[in-house]
Amino acid sequence: MGHKNIVILGGSYGGISTAHYLLRHVIPVLPTEDTYQVLLVSPSSQAMCRQACPRAMISDEMFPQEKLFVDIAPSFEQYPKDHFRFIQGTATQLDHNNRSIYVQLNTSTVPETEKIEFHAIVIATGTSTTSPLLGLNRDELYLHQQWATFRAVLPTAKSIVVAGGGPSGIETAGELGEFLNGRSGCFTSKTATPKVPITVVTGGSQILPALRPAIAKKAEKYLSDVGVTIIKNARVKTVTPSGAGIDIIDSKATLTLDDGTILTPDIYIPATGVSPNTGFIDSALLSNNGRVETDNTFRIEKAGPRVYAVGDVASNVQNTGVHVILSCIPILCANMKRDLLLYTGKEGVAVGSDRVFKEDLRTSQMVPIGRNKGVGEAMGYQLPSFLVWLAKGRDYWLWTTANVWSGKQWAKES
Repeated sequence: MGHKNIVILGGSYGGISTAHYLLRHVIPVLPTEDTYQVLLVSPSSQAMCRQACPRAMISDEMFPQEKLFVDIAPSFEQYPKDHFRFIQGTATQLDHNNRSIYVQLNTSTVPETEKIEFHAIVIATGTSTTSPLLGLNRDELYLHQQWATFRAVLPTAKSIVVAGGGPSGIETAGELGEFLNGRSGCFTSKTATPKVPITVVTGGSQILPALRPAIAKKAEKYLSDVGVTIIKNARVKTVTPSGAGIDIIDSKATLTLDDGTILTPDIYIPATGVSPNTGFIDSALLSNNGRVETDNTFRIEKAGPRVYAVGDVASNVQNTGVHVILSCIPILCANMKRDLLLYTGKEGVAVGSDRVFKEDLRTSQMVPIGRNKGVGEAMGYQLPSFLVWLAKGRDYWLWTTANVWSGKQWAKES
């Protein structure tokens, strides 16, 4: 008898967590559990803590590499072999009408595509960053290559421009400022002329627009102390050469801002947001912002039964921080469990009602600035710099990832 495939696309927080939760709490309670197989598809053989990129890209000495990058497949050896399969590959086409997904395998020297028919599918493909330095946009080998190129030119850089006043841009500028210009302390301030001037260009009237203005001002002070200058209400209009910062990491760039200002940094890092990884999905299933149109049960109703999305790629969540993604997993999996049981003939009364996700829209954002400072809010309350350092600034959440990758995070059904 062939397997009923439950396919999960994406090897980061959403995808790996969903796979562990299903294998622990859903597959074992299905009437014929041996007929189901969870297939986890990811372009990379490793998972990583993407939030750590602003610091990790500077040097391998910033974090223990065995904790920063973790092999995915061994984390699932704890489950019966016929219940799980890891596929290193990239989804190229979702045929939701015929319930198939096409995957280009990344482990083959000759281009090879595998067609997988699915009983259920979860899209957790996340987003890609504009700069390849700031995310696992492809596989771990590509990211290491980009970091190596960046590290080779960093020691000789005389100026750096970071485009983007959101958390990634500010964290990147802060880490580089401290690394190149020295750490600020309680009784020290910036030198009149930093060794490497760093400029942040933001289109907004303040950096970190999700935070209240007074907190953004505090962030500016911390950045100033490590040699970072802010240009507000301006955007990068043109970049020469056109691939600088994206396809060409080690190229000097000429940037023309929309107010006519010209900047000529030795290093240019565009940190201007992310793009959802949905190029393989029919546009009829996407919302206006390019994410998968998902309701608050995490179902993609337009795609037919047992098709779901979770994480950065889903449209039903505004705040896509890791803590929010993890809060979604029990709700998604409870609804998947219900749908799978209903398919086997269980009565609706026996499987219970849908669970519905309700997002907490109070501001929760922490932004480290270097290795000993930071700003942020939690559930709308301002956090002191020390707490931002304690929770995130020490290691950019690396202390939280082991339980997620191993599945211990989901030891209990919730």
